[in-house]
Amino acid sequence: MTNLSTEQIVGLNGSAYKDGLSVMAWETLAAIAMVVTAVFLLPRYLKGGLTTIPQFLAKRFDVATKTITSGLFLTGYVVVLLPVILYSGSVAISGMFNVPELLDVSDKTALVICIWGIGIIGSIYAVFGGLKAVAVSDSINAIGLLTGGFLIPIFGLMAIGDGSVLEGLDALMSTNPERFDSTGETGQEVPFATIFTGMMLVQLFYWGTNQQIIQRALAAKNLAEGQKGLLLASFLKILGPLILVLPGMIAYHYFEGGLATSDLAYPELVRAVLPKPLVGFFAAVLFGAILSSFNSVLNSSVTLFGIDIYKQHINQEASERTVVKYGKIFGVCLALAAMFIAPMIANAGSLFNYLQEINGIYSIPILTIIVVGYMTKRVPAIAAKIGIISGSILYIISQFWLQPKYVNGALEEAKATGITDEAALKLIEADAYPHYLHVMAILFLMNIGIMLLIGKFAPRETPYVQEYTKQVSIEPYKYVKQVGIAVVVIVIGIYIYFAK
Repeated sequence: MTNLSTEQIVGLNGSAYKDGLSVMAWETLAAIAMVVTAVFLLPRYLKGGLTTIPQFLAKRFDVATKTITSGLFLTGYVVVLLPVILYSGSVAISGMFNVPELLDVSDKTALVICIWGIGIIGSIYAVFGGLKAVAVSDSINAIGLLTGGFLIPIFGLMAIGDGSVLEGLDALMSTNPERFDSTGETGQEVPFATIFTGMMLVQLFYWGTNQQIIQRALAAKNLAEGQKGLLLASFLKILGPLILVLPGMIAYHYFEGGLATSDLAYPELVRAVLPKPLVGFFAAVLFGAILSSFNSVLNSSVTLFGIDIYKQHINQEASERTVVKYGKIFGVCLALAAMFIAPMIANAGSLFNYLQEINGIYSIPILTIIVVGYMTKRVPAIAAKIGIISGSILYIISQFWLQPKYVNGALEEAKATGITDEAALKLIEADAYPHYLHVMAILFLMNIGIMLLIGKFAPRETPYVQEYTKQVSIEPYKYVKQVGIAVVVIVIGIYIYFAK
């Protein structure tokens, strides 16, 4: 439940407001990625006694590779993930409580106040409470979040169905049936073809290698318990669209597509349909979700810095107490940096799409070297360094230089020929350059090819063999494959049912 924060709740519902059911891929396909993690990745992680993912890279390649990876994780957290969580959470809280009017300040000032309020509270809780506090708060918050999350679509459907949920659902599906299509079209955020390319890679990175998420599974007392947790979470992900997609579609119907921006869909729907006594309850739940996600990212950052950077490179003789001390200091600095950066992303456009696209700078390169690291035995450390650095640089060149160049050129050419229709220009923009998820898949394959070539012509002297540290039992859950297959079948069935 850790990833259920406002960048998901507000952002993904905003995407559903724009494009309809096709954006459910971000939730439903996560279930398949979690099954893959439970069956293939977690056994290897626990066999090696890992507490952070970069630790594996140090054993498989070398310490420098681990340090580069930890640095990329930390850079992504402070520049992208933490600021987006703070910004989106502040937009939601400020809107629900009408903070500008309450404090008699401008919208921008209210946003900054909320960002710093959430950031300070979250920092104190995560940095000084540790992973145990994060895990406990996450479990308690999940119950409230599920309860509150399901209330919004129920009251939303009742609002458009004259008090009846079923009539509301019927009205929603009959008025705009084309929006209940699981297969996205060109020009939408998730075209159907992308679920077979970069989408699954992003899901595998997020659920299988991202320290913020996988740290809970790495803390499992044994493999069977870790697999049970992942499989249970995969079933919850199948239900995720009811909280993260359906409200956005209800908002489109309720407001007749007339909102100023799509990211207002969720908070405006909450304000419009939820009974006043429940608004405070849901705002508290949402605040808990913001803190949960912020705390989790910050805590994983403290762990990465303390173990993989401070202990490894700054003070190798440091006691555990010293490592914890400087990890907390780093966490405070990281939180402060995120609080300063957060207000700057106000003009980012679609928050959820922005988050996923920018994450590609580090997500795919890291996934590449982990996959090659586990699947091969003789690819050397230099290949991993080249793979991770070239992957990041090539993605930056693609999305920040080539894409704007081709898109702007195509739009200028179209306008010069007299094309002014917004829908037509949107399609031209989409066709001018490959979707960023396709770019991720292309670079993933390219990086694997580069690493394998290096491994062929300059292999490591001895093959890598993973040793069992015996820190925890790696006896798998006896029904892991059966349950995993059931999850995959359900996801495929949902796609087939809603395909137009």
